[in-house]
Amino acid sequence: MDVNQYSGQRDPFPGQVHQTPGGGILTGTIDEVIKWARSNSLWPLVFGTSCCAIEMMSTAGAKYDWSRFGFEVARATPRQADVIIIAGTIVNKMAPVLRRLYDQMADPKYVIAMGACATSGGPFFYNTYSVVKGADHVIPVDVYVAGCPPRPEALLHALITLQEKIRNGGKRERIEIDGTKK
Repeated sequence: MDVNQYSGQRDPFPGQVHQTPGGGILTGTIDEVIKWARSNSLWPLVFGTSCCAIEMMSTAGAKYDWSRFGFEVARATPRQADVIIIAGTIVNKMAPVLRRLYDQMADPKYVIAMGACATSGGPFFYNTYSVVKGADHVIPVDVYVAGCPPRPEALLHALITLQEKIRNGGKRERIEIDGTKK
């Protein structure tokens, strides 16, 4: 039974226009609606090559559950993905593959570099010739996540930061998870 049945109040009809608290009307542009929808339905393409991939998988698991924030469907194909999450070391042999995956993604597309190896080559860059010094040497990166490996909370923060970036216009600039810009 409906609680409002006894108080004498009627529930509003599902198609009825409801008044705003100030009595005014709400306005907006279709671009704002598109940005809001785009930011809340990001489908990630996971590119995990080393230990950061374990933390990325944990973020998608039951404890952290990134689907609560609109990252529901992790895709195995770049043609259906909006954001690529690079988690781990990128070697010279994998760089063309990463570039091909990025090129196959539909526009607009976004990139998150997760962990020390994906952002700067990590501890392996100085001891070997085959490691790329960061994903930004292969493709443009939108959000960087620091750590070795970063915690799942840091990846969630990066995903939410990317959502805010998309809602605010989506200019491509370097953003680190603590909010500083370089």
